[in-house]
Amino acid sequence: MKTAISIPDTTFQAAEQLARRLGKSRSELYSQALAAYIEQHRTKDVTERLNAVYEAEPSELDPVLQLLQLRSLPKDDW
Repeated sequence: MKTAISIPDTTFQAAEQLARRLGKSRSELYSQALAAYIEQHRTKDVTERLNAVYEAEPSELDPVLQLLQLRSLPKDDW
């Protein structure tokens, strides 16, 4: 689908340079960027909804189960 948008000149120029560097058309670059932006916000929406569920109904992990889970994790240096 064709569409027309207005963007600042500096953003347009940077996008043109990036598209050339990546060997992509302007349309392909914009389409992929918009798809990534949509996916980022979709993930954020899921996280926000899960946080709301857990705030409304917090769960408590059995202390013994928590200890067993912690012991099952490999020891890593941070």
